Amino acid sequence: MNMLNILLMASPQGGQGGGSPMVSLLFFAGMIVVMWLFMIRPQTKKAKLQKQFGEGLREGDKIVTIAGIHGKIKKINADNTLQLEVSPGTFFTIERSAVSMEYTQAQQKTTEEKK
Repeated sequence: MNMLNILLMASPQGGQGGGSPMVSLLFFAGMIVVMWLFMIRPQTKKAKLQKQFGEGLREGDKIVTIAGIHGKIKKINADNTLQLEVSPGTFFTIERSAVSMEYTQAQQKTTEEKK
């Protein structure tokens, strides 16, 4: 049964055996706790990991941007941008936040497995 059916089957508040408002309050509090556990908490953890990953980038690291561009960091600028070498002599300037943590780690893992 879905949640709507359960709520519609509940007895009316003013009728016989009127439901306790405390049960409804506990039900909604439980829903909020479940949403926090399964949605909000994992997102904040992922955002924290992404921030740490971005701060840990160094010159010479091979990365993948969120647009799928592969390259090597040549220079980290003071204005929070990176100079990315995509081929010999070809450079892009990108924001530090444009580096994809998932794709970069996957690329590094496959590179290590080949060695």
